[in-house]
Amino acid sequence: MLGRLNHVALAVPDLSAAVSTYRDMLGAQLSAPLALPEHGVTVVFVTLENTKVELLEPLGEASPIAPFLQRNPGGGMHHLCYEVGDIRAARDRLVEGGARVLGDGEPKTGAHGKPVLFLHPKDFFGTLIELEEV
Repeated sequence: MLGRLNHVALAVPDLSAAVSTYRDMLGAQLSAPLALPEHGVTVVFVTLENTKVELLEPLGEASPIAPFLQRNPGGGMHHLCYEVGDIRAARDRLVEGGARVLGDGEPKTGAHGKPVLFLHPKDFFGTLIELEEV
């Protein structure tokens, strides 16, 4: 069911500072910032040879990553994103196995313009999992 690791997402308190660090200190290639109001975040992707790193900054205090940053004011790893071929089939199989899908259970459009779902971290050893259909 799982394909490759699409990205590792890092919640950051200051997206501009994170972009500067990745660009200036690490020499990384970065995407332009993209606001995703439906998800409550602004994202920038760091492109690597084998995957991406997603830098996430909250879009307001109602952002789902705002509580994460309250608990971790310096930022940190927020979630892992895995690719799947058929997101609805993957969701149905996971739900049958006892996994919990966050939100209303229906895929939303993610930063890459593709359907995504999030799985409850308590079902995956404390790690929030995002599935992205490719």
